[in-house]
Amino acid sequence: MPDLKDRLRADLTTAMKSRDELRTATLRMVLAAVSAEEVAGTEARELSDDEVQAVLRREAKKRREAAEAYAGAGRGEQAERERAEGDVVAAYLPAQLDDADLAALVADVVTRTGASGMKDMGRVMGAVQAEVAGRAEGGRVAAEVRRQLG
Repeated sequence: MPDLKDRLRADLTTAMKSRDELRTATLRMVLAAVSAEEVAGTEARELSDDEVQAVLRREAKKRREAAEAYAGAGRGEQAERERAEGDVVAAYLPAQLDDADLAALVADVVTRTGASGMKDMGRVMGAVQAEVAGRAEGGRVAAEVRRQLG
């Protein structure tokens, strides 16, 4: 069984014992998403740590988007709850690249691929996404690639 999934289960048990309602609800939601992913498709399978991280990234993104939607609708309490859940999920993800590191990585890929304009954006994006491996959102990466190629 993958280590990350074991860690999520152990942390859920700890949160339940300490009566941490937010953490308990969030970890249950994440484990339910992982289980749903495991049985999706033609046959049930065990997810690798990388696949579990992909599920975690998806769940974190859902929380961010929900928080923005609630905040935009003037529902601050629900927005704060979504942000708190997002923070719990983010604790299980690798640290995000800061803007300077992302810019340096994109510049390196642009140099290596010999990209000269926006027509090369797809090639650069593919190479950068492979190196970023979940440490930066696609939107941030695309914006930086556009900035450097434009």
